[in-house]
Amino acid sequence: MYSELVSKKEKLAVIGLGYVGLPIALEFARKLSVIGFDIKPDRVELMKKGIDPSRELEPEAFRGCDIEFTSNIDDLRKAKFYVVAVPTPIDEHNLPDLKPLLSATRTVGQVLKKGDYVVYESTVYPGCTEEDCVPLLEELSGLKYIQDFKVGFSPERINPGDKEHTLTTIKKITSGCDAQSAEEIAKTYELIIKAGIHRASSIKVAEAAKIIENTQRDINIAFMNELSIIFNRMGINTYEVLEAAGTKWNFLKFYPGLVGGHCIGVDPYYLVYKAKELGYHPQIITAGRFINDSMGGYVAKQTVKKIIAADKNPKDSRVLIMGVTFKENVSDIRNSKVVDIYNELKSFGVQNIDVIDPYADSHEVKEEYGFDMVSDPKGKYDAIIVAVSHHQYINLNDDWFKNLANTGCVFVDVKGIYRGKIHDLTYWSL
Repeated sequence: MYSELVSKKEKLAVIGLGYVGLPIALEFARKLSVIGFDIKPDRVELMKKGIDPSRELEPEAFRGCDIEFTSNIDDLRKAKFYVVAVPTPIDEHNLPDLKPLLSATRTVGQVLKKGDYVVYESTVYPGCTEEDCVPLLEELSGLKYIQDFKVGFSPERINPGDKEHTLTTIKKITSGCDAQSAEEIAKTYELIIKAGIHRASSIKVAEAAKIIENTQRDINIAFMNELSIIFNRMGINTYEVLEAAGTKWNFLKFYPGLVGGHCIGVDPYYLVYKAKELGYHPQIITAGRFINDSMGGYVAKQTVKKIIAADKNPKDSRVLIMGVTFKENVSDIRNSKVVDIYNELKSFGVQNIDVIDPYADSHEVKEEYGFDMVSDPKGKYDAIIVAVSHHQYINLNDDWFKNLANTGCVFVDVKGIYRGKIHDLTYWSL
């Protein structure tokens, strides 16, 4: 397989061209002949013009690439090696939503041929690839797993907005369904991953490794958030405590904050689901999820308390929320916990809320969450919440905020980026 791909006798296809799939497709296209497939024709048309719909990659990333973008399933029949990189979200009950993954699997199953390889990059619970996806591939193709086609799992490690830790500079985990496929898949990824490959012993081990990466971060951030709640009652600043504790060489540097997005805020639920299916009810993971999922509401409650303490009626107060994406310097609004702040403020009767963000698409925000954004702050505010630490916000000074503030304005600094810099407003941070 590796030799056929390198010689361009065979093609590699990437199914799903979002934050994960498009960078992978373009990197492979510098070495191999690639088909980039996405179900949304409008996105495909943009990529044909060298435009990343996710606004993560610059036009030059498309140059020098041997790639065919398509939304036509018949074009996938020309491929021999398939990489599935679609989202794995959760539903309204915090249960795994495998619809995108199984839909992509059906697409591949319809074009799968004898000797083909299928590698999954989507984050799933251990066992999902072989228990949920492989049977579907067998059913639709009429082929036999391992005997007729090979499957592997290589979890994505792309960090949106991070220009330092990029696809090629992060060590990659690969795995296969047998010794042959494990080696062929590893060698194929070695073409593009400069940091090297870790060969996992099985698909299930690779699946588990990915899901605990994000679960570990989730639990550690939850601990910081719980400390923040405790220290707030003590009247001390959490960031000052962490700064002091961080002088010890082996102290783990995590910080409180909102945990949203499509990875850390989602993946632990996949592990919880599988654990419960096996008869075990995880306690630490679910406790961490509860704390992190409640932090948006907590920030809103603290804001309202401080508005009331300033002898103002929340119903008559104007609030500015700066940032709505799930993290800094990205346009992705999926599972944004800033929305929890907005909704909780509304539940307290705060009607006048302006939301701004230099990256978020206002149409997407309206469609996803039901409220309008404003292009710029307007007038004076009784509370200003810096919810996301976009680089455009980091160097704003005290005077900039004072010009937007009514008397007794509350300044809420979710990420603690203005600690020690705000002097004339009522400052509070996690």
